[in-house]
Amino acid sequence: MTAQEKRGLWLGLLGVTIFALTLPMTRLAVGTPEAPQMSGLFIASGRAVLAAALSALFLWATRAPWPARRDWGPLALTAGGVVVGFPLLTSLAMRHVEAVHASVIVGVLPLATAAVGALLHRQRPSVGFWACAALGSALVVGFALLRSGQSGLALHPADLLLLGAMACAAVGYGVGARLSQRLRAEHVICWALVIALPLSLPAAWWSRPLAPVSTAAWGAFGYVAVFSMWLGFFAWYRGLALGGTVRVSQVQLIQPFLGMLFAVPLLGEQLDAVTLGFALAVITTVFAGRRMPVHARPAGAATR
Repeated sequence: MTAQEKRGLWLGLLGVTIFALTLPMTRLAVGTPEAPQMSGLFIASGRAVLAAALSALFLWATRAPWPARRDWGPLALTAGGVVVGFPLLTSLAMRHVEAVHASVIVGVLPLATAAVGALLHRQRPSVGFWACAALGSALVVGFALLRSGQSGLALHPADLLLLGAMACAAVGYGVGARLSQRLRAEHVICWALVIALPLSLPAAWWSRPLAPVSTAAWGAFGYVAVFSMWLGFFAWYRGLALGGTVRVSQVQLIQPFLGMLFAVPLLGEQLDAVTLGFALAVITTVFAGRRMPVHARPAGAATR
């Protein structure tokens, strides 16, 4: 492993550690059905607005050049994934599920990110890789069904939101990482946040809390705005660009564990054996998938 790849892995680890607090902090900010705090829409849009304001200042201070014409489409796709899709879907879901529960769903994200990265970088994962991806996804869905609390094989709507959020994050991570190879990693997330302002600003104003909100909820909102939505991506996109999306995405293996550990003291949640067992099983499939070969697609080969 080269020095650049090692640096990418360490930066990826820093980003994942920051992201691991996102679900517990979001749960703290939105509250519960019995004691609601902020709405999911405000958490998603308000944090994007605050991070966009910081981004505009950063772009100005660093004299960032305007993105090239070819970069606006990928930037919009990145914004759709990590500025709009993932924050909105997780914020809506977290009022109805505990952070420990949601952390298991996050366990499928490393394989999803690796799959998107392989597609964007014209790589050809092996059959074993896709088998591990399918098994990991099946474990996540099985856990959600087990804990849905509904009769029959029916997912809780919050679980569907979380699975959608994972898809959005994988696309946003993969496209943003590719952009970070020709733009500064810090500028990628900053431009994505700025171009999302026409959507996030009106949504934040319309959904702003009118009733009193606890100090803890505001503190959690501040964390997801400044760290989860902004600074975490500085390290994450730089790490993906330096170490490679397929390789560095596997650092997310530890994110479910970190999320669970953070949820216990922050929210007083319980970590039971079934949840831990499913998390270990999902992480095992991701680790196995990481060891499966991923071949470069020959130049000029058609994409199927």
